Amino acid sequence: MMKNQVTIYDIARHLNISKSTVSRALTGSPNISSDTRRNVLEMAEKMDYQRNILSINLIEKKTHTIGVLIPEFTSSFYPQVTVGIQQEAARLGYNVMISFSNNSYETEVHHSQMLLSSQVDGLLVAPSKETQNFEHIKKFIRRGIPVVFLNGGSDEMIAPKVIVNDYDAAFSLVAHLIKSGKRRIAHLSGPQNMVTSRKRLNGYLDALKQHDVPVCDELIIPYDSNAIKFFRNISGLLNIGTPADAIFAIDDQAAIQAIAAIKRLGLSIPKDVAVVGFGNFYGADIVEPALTTVNQPGEDMGRAAMVLLMGMLKKNVSEWRAVTKSLMADLIIRDSA
Repeated sequence: MMKNQVTIYDIARHLNISKSTVSRALTGSPNISSDTRRNVLEMAEKMDYQRNILSINLIEKKTHTIGVLIPEFTSSFYPQVTVGIQQEAARLGYNVMISFSNNSYETEVHHSQMLLSSQVDGLLVAPSKETQNFEHIKKFIRRGIPVVFLNGGSDEMIAPKVIVNDYDAAFSLVAHLIKSGKRRIAHLSGPQNMVTSRKRLNGYLDALKQHDVPVCDELIIPYDSNAIKFFRNISGLLNIGTPADAIFAIDDQAAIQAIAAIKRLGLSIPKDVAVVGFGNFYGADIVEPALTTVNQPGEDMGRAAMVLLMGMLKKNVSEWRAVTKSLMADLIIRDSA
């Protein structure tokens, strides 16, 4: 038999006081004596009283819940971002509702509607690789629900962004390869509908140009994670007339795949081919050889996004601004380049 939930009426009856007195004691009202408040709180704990959060939320018109919509959990980057979000949310007294799209636009739209129906107070979102239409995110803005983009986003709405300095980080990686003597530097590029991919490509191109290294279109190929296609692409880069002597991958996952493919071809890293990644994901420091990369500060990104969102919640919609906060991604030199 289920036990009925304890209410303020039950506490009031046990203490022989009014329910309004119990309510004032539980909500910290100053219009009550310290002895009465102590008696109420002790009885509440003894009776295992739980405040009706749903009723409180209905009265305050807030859920104290933040929606988080991210593309994947396969790399270590977004788990780190969510840790930062949860830490800051807990400090500020907010709950977090996390959903991931598996890099599917259709799933992202569906989950955003779920979060909207759950009446979240705000949304933190990192768009999927397929996302080009942001109408599902604009719905939040139209309802007065603040949105902050993580690691990319859209300029079509008043929504702040927290990003990594992708251009500068890519530039530093390629400059490092050039300084180590590499001249035929290939790039495994990301989806060009994503801001982060375009910035990394531009950093790569500008580093080549500023160091008087020719840009070769044949050395820029889209990253395809399919094992057969990936090996074919790497083999092609290393078997053309003048083969690539270095590879700048869009992220660490692609870089680690490249290391495996190069070893399979019987080549030495970094002597024959150097490899650099992006992100400093789990495993980057234990793969053989250890991967040269840049560190994406995931937890810092999550915390910074929460701070921006809290600032928006304290303001009128007319005061919102689409600011961009850029975080540094530091170069980490290891054995692969």
